[in-house]
Amino acid sequence: MNVSVTPPARLGRTRLPDGRALGWAEWGPAAGTPVVLCPGAGTSRWLGFGAEVVDELGVRLISLDRPGLGASDPDPGRTLDSWPADVAALGLGDVRVVGFSQGAPFALACAFSPFVRRIAIVSGADEVASMPDLLPDHHRDLVKSVAADPAWAEAFFASLTPGALWDMIVPNSPDADRAIYEQPGFARAYRQAMSEAFAQGSGGYARDTLLAMGRWPYSLEKVPVPVDLWYGELDTGHSPDQGSTLALRIPGARRHLVPGAGGAVLWTHAGPILRTLLS
Repeated sequence: MNVSVTPPARLGRTRLPDGRALGWAEWGPAAGTPVVLCPGAGTSRWLGFGAEVVDELGVRLISLDRPGLGASDPDPGRTLDSWPADVAALGLGDVRVVGFSQGAPFALACAFSPFVRRIAIVSGADEVASMPDLLPDHHRDLVKSVAADPAWAEAFFASLTPGALWDMIVPNSPDADRAIYEQPGFARAYRQAMSEAFAQGSGGYARDTLLAMGRWPYSLEKVPVPVDLWYGELDTGHSPDQGSTLALRIPGARRHLVPGAGGAVLWTHAGPILRTLLS
């Protein structure tokens, strides 16, 4: 299956109330329905999705660099709870939010904001700190380290590079995902997004990972907006139970398990994901 990945139609930086700048990239009509993308681990605003359907659906897809990644200024000591204020500062009005992979806890943090109407979690990183017994030994030890010594864990995450991240993700992915990731056009865009994410160093990625692997500071049981969870049936890396527990914790959440798909379901099933988000 060939996946269409196109460069952003528009790039920019927005000045935030505290003086920091937030980097963003857009696809689709500028007057379309705003859909905010919280990208995956160690990737920048550059890697969007759904380029083949955003115009047809009237979607203004806005991919954001989190603080310290890509074109966004660092925000030392940031938390998951501080992210929604950055998104709100864009003044987009009613928005839908997509959280891909490690972007999931950041997307869910936005659920409690009055400007958010619906959320899609796609191949979402789970709250692994709440379910260590379901994790492989090496992953369980890392989660315990995040809780016991967050400074050490953040320093460890900061030792990673874009190349190391690629080698950790792609070779260990199921064949269905490698068939996507290794397409020349997709691989170039993916590697560029990783390179841009680490342009200021590894601190932004390290902070993201520490926050995602620790306890999330909000109650999933009180999420007030509709949430759809999308997982490929071949994807066992993002959630120990492919989102089953996550779906049970979020009131009214709908879980979609896509046959024959892996973690790259964001790109292979962009149309259904966006259509559901707009419904």
